[in-house]
Amino acid sequence: MSSGIRNIAIIAHVDHGKTTLVDKILHTCKLFRDNQETGELILDNNDLERERGITILAKNVSVMYKGNKINIIDTPGHADFGGEVERVLNMADGVLLLVDAFEGPMPQTRFVTQKALSQGKKAILVVNKVDKPNCTPEEAMEAVFELFFNLGATEDQLNFPTVYGSSKQGWMSDHWNNKTEDITHVLDVILQHIPEAPAREGTLQLQITSLDYSSYIGRIAVGRVFRGTIKENMPVSVVKRDGRIVKSRIKELFIFDGLGKLKVAEVKPGDICAFTGIEGFEIGDTVADFENPEGLPAITIDEPTMSMLFTINTSPFFGKDGKFVTSRHLRDRLMKEVEKNLAMRVEETSSPDSYMVFGRGILHLSILIETMRREGYELMLGQPQVIIKEIDGVKNEPIEVLTVDVPEESSGKVIELVSQKKGEMLIMAPKGDLIHMEFEIPARGLIGLRNSVLTATAGEAIMAHRFKAFEPWKGTIPQRIAGVLISKERGSAVSYAINKLQDRGRFFVDPGEEIYTGMVIGEHIRPD
Repeated sequence: MSSGIRNIAIIAHVDHGKTTLVDKILHTCKLFRDNQETGELILDNNDLERERGITILAKNVSVMYKGNKINIIDTPGHADFGGEVERVLNMADGVLLLVDAFEGPMPQTRFVTQKALSQGKKAILVVNKVDKPNCTPEEAMEAVFELFFNLGATEDQLNFPTVYGSSKQGWMSDHWNNKTEDITHVLDVILQHIPEAPAREGTLQLQITSLDYSSYIGRIAVGRVFRGTIKENMPVSVVKRDGRIVKSRIKELFIFDGLGKLKVAEVKPGDICAFTGIEGFEIGDTVADFENPEGLPAITIDEPTMSMLFTINTSPFFGKDGKFVTSRHLRDRLMKEVEKNLAMRVEETSSPDSYMVFGRGILHLSILIETMRREGYELMLGQPQVIIKEIDGVKNEPIEVLTVDVPEESSGKVIELVSQKKGEMLIMAPKGDLIHMEFEIPARGLIGLRNSVLTATAGEAIMAHRFKAFEPWKGTIPQRIAGVLISKERGSAVSYAINKLQDRGRFFVDPGEEIYTGMVIGEHIRPD
């Protein structure tokens, strides 16, 4: 029995044009009137995502094309959000791998592709931005083939179709020299090569793979129906990760329609839906038949590699910036985050005002911190710490593979900076007019490294890193070398004083900014 549904996840590195391609697909399938203002980057609807140009949360979009329903699931391209990636792939039957015609596959793409191939997903390669000067679409395609081969792809997976084009200019074709009028070619290839979602009859099996939150309804579960049909007001059993079974009932049922949700009475097998009514569910739970519940295998998520202490604000500027300042506010917000952010953990400490937050990396934690700051929370933060594991009595720490592309004249400075942080060089090779370098570096060595590398290379370095494994402790890394500048008085920073003291170091405060006694206001140029 055919379902007429294709579930496809999009994999791409930051800035390779994933969200732009989805925007164009939405326009092609006439989700918007021609005169409707949509703005760029429809999918990245979180302020931080638009500003940083990265996708953090996985989102679902659905379009109809030639009588088939295509569910497009956007995946984060950054390894720090791997928790999102693994869940999303459980909902998809195939993947669309998007690479830049100049840069080829990047380290973060490798991370997600590895997960997809290991789950046996079929891939379609889209070589994007072929309109860029000096781009090499053929080489990009060969690099992807090599990547698939190195990741242990099967013969069927290695035989992937390739589409060339430019999302920005709105065309896709089977050859990069053959420019077309629209992007329908990529949709035709999806229908041709991605298998239809199997419509398995039988008792209900649905796995909850993500959450939505509505201030009106509360928590909404999102998942794919693997078997059977789910209906409104249907009594169901929820099989928890530990095997416990909880009886419940589905209240409202929605399917994804375009960018929004559409209320329906039932959802057939193979489709992705959202529903309310189940209390206290967790990601990875199976919604099953009321009488004969059968659980699906639980979702495995990579462990956190970094931790940070979150404490309520006790500085003299308490209550000036935010409106949520108590430990109860902080606790509620962190617990709410853990519910929908799978790769994050929160532990209470001996102090009622402090919480230890564990995440997948600096970016993962910094996104949470910035989101909370914008929501009006005030908090103080401890130094990021890596998570140490003891394996066979030996102290182990997380090791990352760091890739840096820089102009040749800056390569020496980068090698020096990475070596100071206990990085070991693996590869150094020319890549166009840049030098491509790969290092193995402890995760703690990455803390603060990006800023110093960008400063040393006048902002020209392109950096990316991915988690490799836990390996024996590499020894101590030299900490901050420079001394600090500390304020002696409370009041406003004066431009006259800052100007006179500029030769002493670099200031973090601007003229007119409020400061308090004992506040660190700058970095000294000398170590003392």
